Amino acid sequence: MDITVVDAIERAGDRESFLWARQLVRQEGIFAGGSSGSAIAGALKYCRKLPSGVDRIPVVILPDSGSRYLSKFYDDKWMRESGFLSMEFGETALGDLLIAKTDKVLYTATLGDSIRKVVAVMHQYGISQMPVVGKDGSLAGLIEEVDLLNHMLEKHEHSQDETIDALVQNAGATFPPETSLEEAMQSLKSGLALIVVENSRPIGILTKIDVLDYVAGKI
Repeated sequence: MDITVVDAIERAGDRESFLWARQLVRQEGIFAGGSSGSAIAGALKYCRKLPSGVDRIPVVILPDSGSRYLSKFYDDKWMRESGFLSMEFGETALGDLLIAKTDKVLYTATLGDSIRKVVAVMHQYGISQMPVVGKDGSLAGLIEEVDLLNHMLEKHEHSQDETIDALVQNAGATFPPETSLEEAMQSLKSGLALIVVENSRPIGILTKIDVLDYVAGKI
């Protein structure tokens, strides 16, 4: 291997590699091995570090097949015995819950976005709250539809260019992906959405229904 032509290296542990390989089968029907899971994990980590607004198409090479791993990480019992799958729901990491979500797209607003634009995105995708990021992609707060509604009802005159900046709230429930569900459960019970943050950037959001879907699918 000619290391001089490599621009960056991302590390991926066994657990996340195995989980991503399993997710490839579940979501895309691609029967790949652990090395392919590592490639996906590394690609995602690299892409999350790219500057906000960078328009690129990532290409990931999946170098192996899953045929040799049917009795290994494709076996739930082996995964649990090896400590890669949680025995209790409370031990499940928030990052694993994000992987299990059917819709993994995270919709965010950016400081300086117009109220009109944010309302349109919320309406189009049926969401009630969005993480707000700065120009560098780091988390700046949260915007909720109820705050937008109250503002528009209280202020009768609105400019098309009016921004969301004054309405951005503190994102009170932010957690790294390795946080267990049990640790974050109090915030969820308080009615807060859980914003999963890695390297100061939001990588996903979890609501009560996301957790219910996950638990229901495992029972």
